[in-house]
Amino acid sequence: MSVKIEVGAGGIPHNQILIYGLVGSIVLTYLTYLNTITQTQYFAFFGGLAAVAALIWGTDTIKHLCSYGLGTGVPSAGMIALGSGVIAALVGATTGIFAPIVAVIVAAIIGAVAGVLANHVVRMDIPVMIVSLIELAIVGAMTVLGLAAMVGGTFNFTDLVTGTTTFLGFTIQSYEASVIGGSIIAVIFMLAAIAIQHSFNACLGPGEKQDRTLMLAAECGFLSMIPVAIISFAFIAFIPAIISLVISVVGWFYTYAQYIELSKRDAYAWLDAKPILEPKGGA
Repeated sequence: MSVKIEVGAGGIPHNQILIYGLVGSIVLTYLTYLNTITQTQYFAFFGGLAAVAALIWGTDTIKHLCSYGLGTGVPSAGMIALGSGVIAALVGATTGIFAPIVAVIVAAIIGAVAGVLANHVVRMDIPVMIVSLIELAIVGAMTVLGLAAMVGGTFNFTDLVTGTTTFLGFTIQSYEASVIGGSIIAVIFMLAAIAIQHSFNACLGPGEKQDRTLMLAAECGFLSMIPVAIISFAFIAFIPAIISLVISVVGWFYTYAQYIELSKRDAYAWLDAKPILEPKGGA
């Protein structure tokens, strides 16, 4: 039997955030398909924005799940989300234009299985466990798919596993020089897993407020976009990569400033303390 612990009452209902996150991440991921239509790579940044939308939704889902006394289970929830999401995103990527929809369906199935095992085999008996793990698996899938599209400019599996390299003046295909072959998916996994875990962990407590927690989730999402944008210079053209980097930095700066303001609002007192200086010299 589990006991629900209320945290940060009020704010936007979770189901409303779910709809915004699900629809927003799917639509934004599909906007990267404009690269294929226009034969350019200028729309790669939409993949990163899709990941941000998914992470905001995922953070509220973790908050919803962990209100049942699972504060120490936040990292586990994040890892399950991204572990399930990687599988679903890669399966979805093999279906071409249907990738986002298929990724959502596959992720939902994986999340449901994980939820049933958690409740009926491990006997955690959390009322929202199955639904929450379904949501988190979908969040993981859309985050991975979005960031992969941001790096490679596409969510098509063939393009994500095939790159090009130059040898003796000839351009040849190289699997090692691709987003998946170059293990960029592993980097995306860690960036997204940390982003989805951190926000609620950092804001958890009696004074937790939904707007501050979700603002930190957005900040973590944009922060994850920055290294992904830098990595994208190796896979897409210079100008599209610059656009992704600028949007990432601007988005991070704005959300970070907003988070600081919300933290000052909620803090009992705010002290601009100086760093503690280590004593110089030794015995």
